[in-house]
Amino acid sequence: MKVLLADDHPLFREGVKPVLHKLDPDLELIEAIDYPSAFAAMRQVGEVDLALIDLYMPGMSGVDGVIGFRSGFPGTPLVVLSASEQAEDIQRLLAAGALGYVTKSSPSEVILGALRLVLAGGVYVPPSLLERHHIDHDTLRTTPLTSRQLEVLRELVKGQSNKQIANELEVTEGTVKIHLAAIFRILKVNNRTEAVLIAQKMGLNETA
Repeated sequence: MKVLLADDHPLFREGVKPVLHKLDPDLELIEAIDYPSAFAAMRQVGEVDLALIDLYMPGMSGVDGVIGFRSGFPGTPLVVLSASEQAEDIQRLLAAGALGYVTKSSPSEVILGALRLVLAGGVYVPPSLLERHHIDHDTLRTTPLTSRQLEVLRELVKGQSNKQIANELEVTEGTVKIHLAAIFRILKVNNRTEAVLIAQKMGLNETA
């Protein structure tokens, strides 16, 4: 397994290495200290199984750096590491295409669990953000989604694009858009990120 670890703090990189090696004892770790060196490393290596990137590094500003990484390397699962615990930062990064957001204050077991979830095709959302979306559990259990809408929502949790969902379910992108519009209306959300948050509470990531 190849993992890119991009962080401008050497002490943090050293501290997280033992956690990463629990993913795979033979892990090949590629290190970067800022956005330019992270992009250069990706161009040189070609492909990695996972990228962990600090939100605030030299070279680019916050969300712009993550957007740039997703644009340049769309096939690489990306998890953002940050000292920030602001819900607004988390929502923006997930909306920008990150498959996980891990705060640097998280215990090593939480970091490891988040990375395993993303590697398995899921999306990791910190509990602190889930707690801000107060949704009655009885409502979740009785949410009137059709079986096809649930399938679309499960694919959404995996971080799939509309085209990928269409290919997986063997329907057109137009049909996927119709299902998503219905899902957003039923769940009373405005975008994909908010839908994923509710899907997490529904436990759809556990069955994805």
